[in-house]
Parts: sequence; structure tokens; C-alpha cells
Amino acid sequence: MRNRILTLLAFFSFVANVSFASSVEEKDYVAYLFTYFTGNHISEEAVCYAVSMDGYSYWALNGNKPVIDSKVISSTGGVRDPHILRCEDGKTFYMVVTDMVSDNGWDSNRAMVLLKSTDLVNWSHSIINMQKRYKGQEKLKRVWAPQTIFDREAGKYMIYWSMQYAGGPDVIYYAYANDDFTDLIGEPKPLFIPADKKSCIDGDIVYKDGTYHLFYKTEGHGNGIKVATTRSLVSGKWKESADYKQQTKEAVEGAGTFKLIGQDKYILMYDVYMKGQYQFTETTDLEHFKVIDHAVSMNFHPRHGTIIPITRAELQRITDRWGKPAELGELPQNPVLPGFHADPEILYSHLTGKYYIYSTTDGQPGWGGWYFTAFSSPDMKDWSYEGVVLDLRSPQVPWANGNAWAPAAEEKLIDGKYKYFFYYSGNPNDGSGKQIGVAVADSPAGPFKDMGKPIVTESPAGKGQQIDVDVFTDPVSGKSYLYWGNGYMAGAELNADMVSLKKETVRVMTPKGGTLKDYEYREAPYVFYRKGIYYFMWSVDDTGSANYHVAYGTSDSPLGKIKVAEDPIVTIQNPEKEIYGPAHNAVICKPGTDEWYIVYHRINKNYLDKDKGPGVHREVCIDRLEFNEDGTLKRVQLTE
Repeated sequence: MRNRILTLLAFFSFVANVSFASSVEEKDYVAYLFTYFTGNHISEEAVCYAVSMDGYSYWALNGNKPVIDSKVISSTGGVRDPHILRCEDGKTFYMVVTDMVSDNGWDSNRAMVLLKSTDLVNWSHSIINMQKRYKGQEKLKRVWAPQTIFDREAGKYMIYWSMQYAGGPDVIYYAYANDDFTDLIGEPKPLFIPADKKSCIDGDIVYKDGTYHLFYKTEGHGNGIKVATTRSLVSGKWKESADYKQQTKEAVEGAGTFKLIGQDKYILMYDVYMKGQYQFTETTDLEHFKVIDHAVSMNFHPRHGTIIPITRAELQRITDRWGKPAELGELPQNPVLPGFHADPEILYSHLTGKYYIYSTTDGQPGWGGWYFTAFSSPDMKDWSYEGVVLDLRSPQVPWANGNAWAPAAEEKLIDGKYKYFFYYSGNPNDGSGKQIGVAVADSPAGPFKDMGKPIVTESPAGKGQQIDVDVFTDPVSGKSYLYWGNGYMAGAELNADMVSLKKETVRVMTPKGGTLKDYEYREAPYVFYRKGIYYFMWSVDDTGSANYHVAYGTSDSPLGKIKVAEDPIVTIQNPEKEIYGPAHNAVICKPGTDEWYIVYHRINKNYLDKDKGPGVHREVCIDRLEFNEDGTLKRVQLTE
């Protein structure tokens, strides 16, 4: 019975890990998508896209022409006020728009359009005409500016919009969407009516720290942006702020609020419609705002729109479809993996013809990850998630229970069959200090079976931690070697079984010589061979430091002695590009070529401050590794 329970726990842990790894985290976002329309003519009342890399400079896609045909999706031939939302599953998008052509009059529309997409390119749609959908709507004059938000209490998506009936004010109503996002459930109900009972339109709700913030326009009286807050959307209990939030004396509408990626800052933007301008303001508390127009640029003139963050794959998809603005430059290539990962190992599998990256699963306080995942790629550009390959909290690893750090992997052809050996550091159940284990599989994607006990249990230097393992097979002799150590570097030859050391070959190899600040060994040894030279690489400084970087030396033997290079730095921070702590690396050569790449982690730029845990918010990157004619390494040109 106990074994069944442990197996079930391991299964649920695996499922949870897969779910977590496949979701979109804030770290995954690299750009922003702006949905908007452009003017008060039927040709301009359509959904357009623009993109930004920093949240301040925006470039129109498709030459500022529509990306969705209004004639296809609407009953009037035009749509306005697009609001886009990423759903809780991370991969579905909802958009709602006003079904309206302004040339027909401001009191002419009765409908909204609901749209749904999984790729931001192809959209299904449903038209909701309030007079046709509900009875007793004869006096309805207009249906304006719908938006969508996930109501955490109800567990449903709420659509809210303003409606006006003859003789009455504009009121913000709501109804929940059905599961397919094609219709509304039940009768619309008032969501918010200001205490003064006057008109309000263009509601925009932001959820922050347990509170919903509703920004709205006081239509016809002040024509500005106010805010009301509540902790329960349908409670009817709103706290209204008396002051206007726009930072201009001009009339404004169409509030749109979004959070800057990886920052505590929010942008409140709005349409200064009489001037044909947009204004951006910045806030950290959604109460006090400052104008940042000096920092904002656009090559188009938007009307009432919304902005969401997007991933690199999503950015690639929409620019593939509608063209990449010249101002955007090269699309970002780093980081190569979604989420937080560190201490990468890369392997090329002759069995599958693919590359594999294994890493420390990062983002856990105190480096508390307990499982390893794999990502595969045919070209080192597009990486696919292969799942969990080893779980230290499962029965398959009886000796360790956590701190799953810094793996290394090797492919060996044994008796005509490929075998895969996975080395890693873990925290022993007995609390005796970090040790190094080994697991074996028939596939580079695992699952790996642990050998049941650690392969390295103590420091040959009498100090430091047994972590950061590397495995290297010498192409000259065919022998395989293991390297490890934090605070010292050790190496040893592996026995032919690849799961035990030749103890008589264990030696301390800590590099000495050179300028200390440039080369002083801290951890993460890595070894490779090229044209008669054995290259030894290691990381300098602390993994949470912006100065964390890679140094190197060379030798004529897999077990040293190591000569520190005259110019030992391989990778180091570039503050101008906001690249920090690029280290703990692996190296790969494309088979059959002399084309080399370095795989490393860096600190996510939004987590650089000490209170944000820079040492556990790291991301995996790849760049070219190049050599001078004499075999020395060139300093790597790190890419964003």
C-alpha cells in the first residue's frame, strides 16, 4: 500500500511539473501587442496590430492596415474599441469589440462582437445583438466598449460594457461568457453605477493585490478618467476616487492599463481624442500617475485600444503573418527556453539527430528545485519541451530529495546500442551535504533510472560542495572523465561502466595563475577538445552577481595541468544590453563542422535587485563561440 501511495504521489508530482512547465510565466514575455482602431470612418473602424519590445516604442504591423476584416465579423461593417485578453490557460485569447460604424450615428449600434483565437492570427467570432438576444430592449440606444476579465470568485470570464437607454445615463453592465466564448449567460446586470448616477463608459478593470481597479470615463460631464475599486466584482460595493486620473486638461477616453514585463510599474494610457493623440502615464500603485510621453513613440495614430505582453513565439507568428517592421530590428533569440532555467547542459544525440538541453529548474526560492526537464531541438533554434526526465522526490531516486542542480549528460555507444548517462547533484536524505548522482536511460529524453546511490560523496580538497558536475569523453583516447566542485575543481577518470570513478585518478585541478578578479575559480567546470587542445572553462564570482562570468584555460591532458589563458574572460556582463551574470556554461560543436556554440544562463534583467532573488531567476541562452587562429578563445558577443 505504501508503494502505491508513493507511486501516486510521484505521478501527481510529474503531472504538476509538466503543467507548470507548459504554462506562460511573466518571464516568458519578450514584447507587447497593441490592438487598436484608427479613426471615425468605416475604412478605419477595424482591428489593427502594433508591437513593442519595451512597452514604450510601438510599430504598426501590416502597414497600419486592419488584421481582421470588419465586414466579415460585424453586423455594421465596422468595429471599434478592441480589448484583448490572454486567458488563464496561457494559450487562448479573447477579444471583444464594439460593432459600430460612427457614420451611422453615435446612437446607432446595438451589438458587440466576441472573438476567440489560439494563435493571434486566426479568429472565430460571434455577434451579440442586445435587442435580438434579449427581450424588452426597445429603448436601447447604444452598446459601447466591451471588455473581458476573469472573475476569480466565479471562476468565469466576465464581459462588461456600457449601455444607454433612452432618457437614462450610460451604465456599465456585465454578463458572464459561456464556455465557448460565443454567447452571454443570463441577463445583463449593472456592474457599476457612480454615486452621482451620471454616465460612465469605457470601463477598464485591472486586478492587483486582491483588488479590482475600474478605470472609466465620465461621459458628458468632465470627460475624464476616474477609478473605483472593489474586492468582489459583483458585490456592488465600490470605493470611488474623487479625482481624475488623466494628466491633461484635454478630454480623454478609452483607458487602457497594462503592467510592464518584470516590473512593478503599470502604464495607464488613454485617447486624447480631440487632439488625435495618445497619452501614456506611469504608476506603481494605480493611484498616482506621471506623464511619460517623452519616452513613448509610435509610427501610427491609434484610437481606443489595449495592450498585452506576448512571448517570442507569438511575436514571431504575427510578424511572419503581417511582416516585421524595419524599426523592430532583429527579433530576439535569447533566452531560448521558456521560464526560469539555469546551469544548462547541451547534448547532441546521434540516435535522434536532435540537440537536448538539461538544466536546473529555476525560479524556486533557495534553489529548491527537485526535478530535471529536457528540451529538444533539431536546429538549436526551436526548442520543444520533452517533459521531466528525473524527479528527486520520486521512488526512482532513493538517496536524494531535492536541490536538483547542474546536470551533465553523455551519449555512449555500448555493444551497438546508444546509452545515455545523466549526472547531477542532489541533497541526500541524511542531510550529509550535496553529493553527485548518476542515472541511465536508453533515450536522451529519458526517463532516467537512478543507480541508487551517489557517485561522488566527499570533497578531495577537504572543502567546498560536491556540485556542478561535467562529463567529457576524450576523442583521442575514448576515455570518459568527470569534473565537479564548488570552491575547488576536481577531476577523475570514469570506469568503463560510466557509473563509477577510478578512485586512484581523482585529483584536485583548481586553476591557478592570472589576474584573480578575471579568473578566480568558483564553480561549474566544463571541458571540451578542439585541434589538440583541451579547453577548461569555469564560472567566476557568485551566481547571483551581475559580475558572474566565464573564464578559461587550456591543457594538453584531460586531467591537467591547466594553464589560465592570458585573456581568460569568455563571457561577462554587458549593462548596455541589460545582460547580467552570463555564466555556468556548456559547449557544443555542430556535428561534422567546426561551428561552436556556448550555452549559458544569465540573470533575468527584471530580477537583478537583491530583494528579487537574482540567483534563482535565471534564463538559458545560446551564442556563437569563436576561436582566434592560435586557438585562443574570442570573448563571446552576447546577444539579447
